[in-house]
Amino acid sequence: MEILARRYDSSEPVKITIADGEIAKIESQGSPGEHLDWPFVAPGIFDHQINGFGGVWFSDEDLTAEATAETLEKHFQYGITRMCPTLITNSFEALAGGFRALRAACEQETWVDQMVPGFHLEGPFIASEDGPRGAHPLQHVRPADWDEFCRLQEIADGRIRILTIAPESAGAIELINKAVNSGVTISIGHTGASPEQVRAAVDAGASMSTHLGNGAHGTMRRHPNYIWEQLGDDRLASGIITDGHHLPASVVRTVIKTKGIEKTFITCDASGLAGCKPGRYEYHGVEVEVLANGPIVLAGQNQLLAGSGQETDICVANAMTMADVSLAEALDMAGRYPAKHLGFEEIALREMSRADLIVFQHQGRGHRLEFLATLLAGEVKYGEIPVIG
Repeated sequence: MEILARRYDSSEPVKITIADGEIAKIESQGSPGEHLDWPFVAPGIFDHQINGFGGVWFSDEDLTAEATAETLEKHFQYGITRMCPTLITNSFEALAGGFRALRAACEQETWVDQMVPGFHLEGPFIASEDGPRGAHPLQHVRPADWDEFCRLQEIADGRIRILTIAPESAGAIELINKAVNSGVTISIGHTGASPEQVRAAVDAGASMSTHLGNGAHGTMRRHPNYIWEQLGDDRLASGIITDGHHLPASVVRTVIKTKGIEKTFITCDASGLAGCKPGRYEYHGVEVEVLANGPIVLAGQNQLLAGSGQETDICVANAMTMADVSLAEALDMAGRYPAKHLGFEEIALREMSRADLIVFQHQGRGHRLEFLATLLAGEVKYGEIPVIG
């Protein structure tokens, strides 16, 4: 299989030869500025926080392996070739059911196992107060429990690779230390912690912030506060939601300038209602509303968000506009750098790399990415490779 396209990071026209699921050869076909009618090629998008799609939540107790695979497959159309299915705060039984289904899907389908390098558990050890809790159901918020986490990790066959936790949760610091020592990445999120508690979590091994600037009080002390503390700590990388609703452009610019490209991770934080028609829906006692203009909110108002209705491709395009970053920088923040931080296999435009690729048209800042083909391990999973020449 061969692909003729321009590299996303240099615009150099190249011919990519794929064999046995890998990039076998990359050959230059000219200089940047030539073959401007060719599409771009880049490593596939990786998102560390996606909660579901089309009415299916990964934290559903009744989730099946078949429904999991169907939900994952829909993401290829958005250029997503790897993701961490994210389970939000719920009962132990529901979380266990979700992890069983995800594990079964990975064991039954090779492509699912390739697409899912790990799972993300967001909660239930988070803040119980309004604001920091976000749309997570209050009745299932509980203190940090290492034994419970270990039981879920056993059900998941060790595939839980990210845990979002609030440092102020009772027992959190001890759990963080144990989880990090077991190889799990700890991300601070849905928290109302004091600066001292944030520092204690980082000292214990926390290395990320979950969607920094969201899952927070609407009004808080000017300074110090838990957002400034996380933003100013060089030991923490930061996830940000750049869907155009969760954060204003000034905050996106500030996080990227402070953390740098390599420690800022774009996520869509797509809700299980992403892809659903506008209207009201209920999920485990929480009523949410998909608004006609895109956002998903707690029902009855339009300020408190309940996850995103956009996918990561939109967030990549938005980041370029909001923070004046390049196409390559935005895609790397949505793929290369978060995967590296989490210790996953590096996917790159180089020989011998796994051929997780996206082929797309892009008209420049302010425009969406128009996907022509999405490949996972050299297999076309969406669209078709364009014939050129």
